[in-house]
Amino acid sequence: MFASITPEMLLAILPEISLLVVMAVVFTADLILHGKRSSLPAWLAVGGLGLTLLLTGLFAQPGAQPQLVWGGMLRHDWLAFIFKIIFLTAALLVTLLTVGWQKVWLKGEYYVLLLVSTMGMTLMGASADLLMLFLAIETTSIPLYVLAGFVVRDDKSTEAGFKYLLFGAVTTGVMLYGFSLLYGFAGSTSLYAIAAGIASAAIPAPVLIGTLLLVLVGFGFKVSMAPLHFWAPDVYEGAPTPITAFLSTASKAAGFVVLLRVMLAAFPAILVEWQTIIAAGAALTMTVGNLIALSQRNIKRLLAYSSVAHAGYSLLAVAAASELGVVSLVYYLLVYTVTQIAAFGVVIVVWHTTGSDEIADYAGLHRRSPMLALALLLSFLSLAGIPPLGGFIAKILAFAAAVEAGLVWLVVVAVLNSIVGLYYYLVVLKVAYLDEPKSDKPVPATRPQAATLLVSVLLMLILGVVLAPWYNWAASGAAGLF
Repeated sequence: MFASITPEMLLAILPEISLLVVMAVVFTADLILHGKRSSLPAWLAVGGLGLTLLLTGLFAQPGAQPQLVWGGMLRHDWLAFIFKIIFLTAALLVTLLTVGWQKVWLKGEYYVLLLVSTMGMTLMGASADLLMLFLAIETTSIPLYVLAGFVVRDDKSTEAGFKYLLFGAVTTGVMLYGFSLLYGFAGSTSLYAIAAGIASAAIPAPVLIGTLLLVLVGFGFKVSMAPLHFWAPDVYEGAPTPITAFLSTASKAAGFVVLLRVMLAAFPAILVEWQTIIAAGAALTMTVGNLIALSQRNIKRLLAYSSVAHAGYSLLAVAAASELGVVSLVYYLLVYTVTQIAAFGVVIVVWHTTGSDEIADYAGLHRRSPMLALALLLSFLSLAGIPPLGGFIAKILAFAAAVEAGLVWLVVVAVLNSIVGLYYYLVVLKVAYLDEPKSDKPVPATRPQAATLLVSVLLMLILGVVLAPWYNWAASGAAGLF
């Protein structure tokens, strides 16, 4: 049995093996500590994630041909590698942001759950079989349900965990029914055999569209696609803020990679139809997210609706269903991950001093902490798509992909939505820079939090100014997919 395991098979799951070892180490350390309040599990998680990220990069195979491994359960390609880097980077930055977060950072089980969810995401990014995909989604989701409600003495956190669990279970059940129909039609659970099985069975287009809609319920929930976005504001507001940052970046990116793989691999027979459905969903999602964000007074809820709007911009790239569309989606998610983590990093630091997430309490932030206000400024301008930050390039690429696919009307909608989005970002920045502060008390950040903000802001700038290497990286992943 073990003789048949090749080096390629081991390299395909190297991040998962490393994460499993880190989980075991953190769990063992927590058991040895016997519930004592110690920062050791946190630093073990940080070190383990850093090592996993390093090993994943060192043993990458840029020139390797895409191949199915482990009995066809996983696809070992460059796109999977890119998304694994995104997931691991997000997990590492979020773990650093957690250091000093009084409610959770000394609890070892928090880091174990975070690592399990990260491993599920890496498996989602490489899944090539419906069974593997479902198991990976559940491995990702179940720890997140617990983490969203982790602060059991906080009513909002408990409500967030319960809502996330309830809505997630229902949408996953609907998606699983769609998976069962795909298996029934194709006679195979392999994503790359489903299209041929459906074609040979001559399944009518209306039946396929109905199946697509069932599958899209699960994926739409993961990426906050309207009208399946309703969970996001309450969960984002109630969950511990580091977990909110993780949900809005890594979890969303995982949803997009599986959406992309399944749409392109399983539904080529109804390409035009699903392009139309995704395009309509993109227009609705970005419009709903931006319009509701205008009335928000809580910064976590504002970022939640902003996240919904950005899901719409990302869906614009998916709707293109082209190589440029995949490139723009990868680039968009790279930029969005570091930008959103920087924004939530500021929220975490401010909450520690003020105990509030109300936008009004950001008044005069630039006087109390100039560097923190600068991080907020750059992250919000990047989210708005202002040059020379990464968000500008990401939006331009997504718009270009949509124009190339003939979706000019959708680009017009996206541009109008970007103007609306700029308004509410500027409202927050106006409060931070022009309003009188309610207190002169400084707003200090811990060293890990400051380092996370610095890294995130630098990556934002690099992704906006140095385009070529990142674009080529994304293009390699897109070429492997097609």
